[in-house]
Amino acid sequence: MTKFTDLALDPRVLQAVTEAGYETPTPIQAEAIPHALTGRDVLGIAQTGTGKTASFTLPMITLLGQGRARARMPRSLVLAPTRELAAQVAENFDIYAKHTKLTKALLIGGVAFGEQDKLIDRGVDVLIATPGRLLDHFERGKLLLTGVQIMVVDEADRMLDMGFIPDIERIFTLTPPKRQTMFYSATMAPEIERITKTFLKDPAKIEVARQATTSTTITQALIQITPARKDRSFGDKRAMLRALIKAEGEACTNAIIFCNRKMDVDVVAKSLKSHGFNAAPIHGDLDQSQRMKTLDAFRDGTLHLLVASDVAARGLDIPAVSHVFNFDVPSHPEDYVHRIGRTGRAGRLGKAFTIAVPSDEKYLKAIESLIKAEIPRGEQPEGYEPSTADSRPDRAPREDRKGRERGGRGRDRERERPVKAHDEVAPMEPLVVVPKAEVAEEAPREERREDRREPRGDRRRENRSEEQRGEGRGERRDDRREPREDRRDDRREPREERRDYRRERDLGPSVIGMGDHVPDFILRSFALKAAPTTEEVEEPVPATGTEG
Repeated sequence: MTKFTDLALDPRVLQAVTEAGYETPTPIQAEAIPHALTGRDVLGIAQTGTGKTASFTLPMITLLGQGRARARMPRSLVLAPTRELAAQVAENFDIYAKHTKLTKALLIGGVAFGEQDKLIDRGVDVLIATPGRLLDHFERGKLLLTGVQIMVVDEADRMLDMGFIPDIERIFTLTPPKRQTMFYSATMAPEIERITKTFLKDPAKIEVARQATTSTTITQALIQITPARKDRSFGDKRAMLRALIKAEGEACTNAIIFCNRKMDVDVVAKSLKSHGFNAAPIHGDLDQSQRMKTLDAFRDGTLHLLVASDVAARGLDIPAVSHVFNFDVPSHPEDYVHRIGRTGRAGRLGKAFTIAVPSDEKYLKAIESLIKAEIPRGEQPEGYEPSTADSRPDRAPREDRKGRERGGRGRDRERERPVKAHDEVAPMEPLVVVPKAEVAEEAPREERREDRREPRGDRRRENRSEEQRGEGRGERRDDRREPREDRRDDRREPREERRDYRRERDLGPSVIGMGDHVPDFILRSFALKAAPTTEEVEEPVPATGTEG
């Protein structure tokens, strides 16, 4: 059996590996490290949890043992798709390079540029970064990639899913052509294969496990539920999740629960907390400090359940995860392999449960087609109580201001109570059809109008006579006219006062309009004369100059 002492590593690296408690390399490490030490390009394909990080970290430290870093010019570059994975690579580097003088810098988002700029200015041997933050530093003129000797792309298939392939291609063009390149991935998509053919030169392809296969140390189970109604599926899945965790009991020392959407991550974590479970969420919308704090709590055992999106599905090295629960069936079949790969790592045993509803059938077929195996069906645990059609829905329908349900226009807020067997129902009266000939003719319109007018006339006669109405109208008109004249007089008095004020000051009469004071040039008429012909134009007289 191959041991680390047989891989021609630096003695200082071997000392760090021994202190970390490792003696025997994993298959991907045993095959990739010898090729990497010779300077050859490596294309590693292996499922998660097989030690891909150490397979490129150990030879990198050995090769960089000689030489010195220059300011803003790192000697090696490691690209990772997520902040957590980049931070994990940096932790492994600290463990294996603690007996050397090599320096590193971690460039990830959510951290201020100032501290990162200081590390780059000093010069680093290993630069670990996410593609976006790396390009940010380069565009700011704080980084040069012309001195990169070793370049590593970790979790290349995740790079493809997150849309980093254009950034990866650009970063390749910024590095020197003579470099050692190592590609590591759990699956090999056609787009990644195209990139490897473009930027890798005669790589050593190492495939220690069939692509997109699950580890044999993981016990899988598919739990299928059929909600009474479609809007009950979210609540039934939460109830099933709680029942599964309780059924596992003490065997579930810790677990990662995966959801497809960030919003669902928060809801599921809050629901578990409300039922007495020790759970916390982690997804891309949280601050980097909060994400790292949650991961540290999960690693040291203070956090029992970690509810996560796919940000925690790739590359996170948490060895002692006993269970994985897929609250949602992943829409991409490759994500299923990465999710359940968080358990059963380094030879340990693990369990993976997947909760599915009828609408997930197409995703399950895609997963089983990828892994070339059928996911074993499991039984529903005891204590699971599915909802019924008469139970309260997860989310009450929204009501508008008039008290009507959304989507039920014109319906009352309170629906009619269903008729029960013991209720007394009054018999319906028979419908009587009246012949058209027996229907009485309506009265003429004129008569109806007179009938309507009579009450109005009577009320008017009772109130007052015509003379009284006329007198009243005349009085009201006189009352309206008097204040108008008064208001006009009030408006005229200030004008006369203003005119007298101008006469006293000898300012002359006030100018209201142009009137008789129109300037003469405005009243003049100008006759247009036709332009002269060429014959009428006189020859110009030559100008006479002064004789010198």
